[in-house]
Amino acid sequence: MCAAMHHRGPDEEGFLLSEARAPGLALGMRRLSIIDLVGGHQPIWNETKDVAVVFNGELYGYRDLRERLVLCGHRFATQSDTEILVHAWEEWGEDALNELRGMFAFALLDLRERYATAPILFLARDPLGIKPLYYTQTPQGFAFASEVRGLLAAGLAPRSLSRDALTSYLLFGSVSEPVTLVEGVFSLPPGHRMLLHVPERRRVPRARQWWDPALSPAARDTRKPRDLASAAKKLRPMLEDAVKTHLIADVPVGLFLSSGLDSGAIAALAAKAQSGIQSFTLAFPGTAFDEAAAARVIAQHCRTKHTEVPLGGAAVVERMDEAIAALDQPTMDAVNTYFVSWAAREVALKVALSGLGGDELFAGYQTFADTPRVARLIRTAWFVPAVARELTKLLVAALAGSRGSPDAGRKAIAAWVSPDSLPHPYFFTRALFPPGKLEQIIEPRFRPSTIGPDGVTLEPTWIGWLQRAADEARKQEPVAGISWLEIRSYMASTLLRDTDSVSMAQSLEVRVPMLDTPLMEFVNALPDAARRRPGIQKALLVEAIRDLLPAEILGQKKRTFTLPWEEWLRGPLRKRVEASFGNPAPALKPVLRPGGVQVVWKEFLAGRTTWARPWSLFVLNEWCRRHLAA
Repeated sequence: MCAAMHHRGPDEEGFLLSEARAPGLALGMRRLSIIDLVGGHQPIWNETKDVAVVFNGELYGYRDLRERLVLCGHRFATQSDTEILVHAWEEWGEDALNELRGMFAFALLDLRERYATAPILFLARDPLGIKPLYYTQTPQGFAFASEVRGLLAAGLAPRSLSRDALTSYLLFGSVSEPVTLVEGVFSLPPGHRMLLHVPERRRVPRARQWWDPALSPAARDTRKPRDLASAAKKLRPMLEDAVKTHLIADVPVGLFLSSGLDSGAIAALAAKAQSGIQSFTLAFPGTAFDEAAAARVIAQHCRTKHTEVPLGGAAVVERMDEAIAALDQPTMDAVNTYFVSWAAREVALKVALSGLGGDELFAGYQTFADTPRVARLIRTAWFVPAVARELTKLLVAALAGSRGSPDAGRKAIAAWVSPDSLPHPYFFTRALFPPGKLEQIIEPRFRPSTIGPDGVTLEPTWIGWLQRAADEARKQEPVAGISWLEIRSYMASTLLRDTDSVSMAQSLEVRVPMLDTPLMEFVNALPDAARRRPGIQKALLVEAIRDLLPAEILGQKKRTFTLPWEEWLRGPLRKRVEASFGNPAPALKPVLRPGGVQVVWKEFLAGRTTWARPWSLFVLNEWCRRHLAA
């Protein structure tokens, strides 16, 4: 398993085998050395050698937490943030999770007899799912890893396609938490924990939620800001602190820089905290997608050491196999992030800051405008008989298509004809192949969640996860609700998963200051009146950093970062994609409807659908060919 994840930690490896004290248990890890390069070897033990941890991620503000634990009488042997975990567990037990600030997935072994009658293995994942953790229960026992491929490489999970997860992938372009495309392999959801007694091998452990933003200090604060100006004033020092703590490392730290407000804000704040910081931009010379000129303006303004890394269609074709191989699970966005991570390593970075999270927190996506429209459409649909909805669907599609992409009409038809097919109007705006169109490719499967007598989900499903997010969103004001849905779905299942897997494939650690826990909880708790101002996109963020960036950057409309797939699919990638579609992966061949994929490809070539739909099918097919059996 460690060998399969060598790319995640090429610097060293560590193992824990304790047959006498924890029979049947083995832990392993690969390390990417970022903090305490010499002393941070893992597993790390406490002073009495009866609590150990293996850890993936970073703890921010760990030095303050270390001082608190020293005052409580704990003795530290290293300067590593990893060692915080064993002492925090000794001091606070499971409540230690509430003291952590960072991105993390860890496994902690407690051998103390006074704590339990058997050794305990405790797994936990950070609130937003920045770092991954996958698990499976087999007849041989329980296994977990930071990547699905780690479980597959060890033969601990069957290489079988999950039909349930395939429906999710085609609906949204990625597999929704907490399932994976591999049958029987699940993701420990963001903000969840799991506790196992080591000798128990047959009982399937249950994931339990430990983080709830509704119970955060920010949510309980009765003096929270009620207007934009007050919120921006309080947000600014939180942004500064988030970026400053995310810069802590014993290796060089740089940052991704596009033309956008989010990465520009990170660049400006990082340049204030640390002079001469390195930035880089992925450039697409000669295309409409090239953001290099605008990024150059930000870099010059912030005085970063800036590098532009050009990328053309020929280079993409040459590196395509490598990019697909970097995906732990397929998504339609991941290859974009792969090439950004590749560019970071080209300029010799080991840690890079990203502006990921800004669109979700500060309402930067088109979904914030589209979701209310779809909600109105659905409310109307409930008053119209099903037969009449079917007869008028083309009119609805025409009206929707006049305002958006070629696929906007299909999404509108799905919401109009089948308004109850997805848990919330938001999910129609994010649909790749919406209900109705999905049936042309596969026979969809929607497996409902099974709830036990104690209220715990017995069989985790993606539809159950989305329903929970929708239920929480309905308790909030409109903008806050959509923000929560973005965080719990698109961000968790696509952006963060992609960023982790493809950056770690390059042995690169990506940090996301916008998702610093105190900052995210503060913004999440704000009323809508403190988040927005008519006519200004990302008004709260703009107000908070107004003095840091040029006016043309602050006032620009959002541009979606994407590679020139539209051009490349019609040009240098066309033969490769057509060959793939003509040879379905063995795992997919039995479930694909005849001709369904070819129809999508022909619609793209005719300009009747966007590049995202055929591209997502190509990535899916190539991933399944590599990792799944017939």
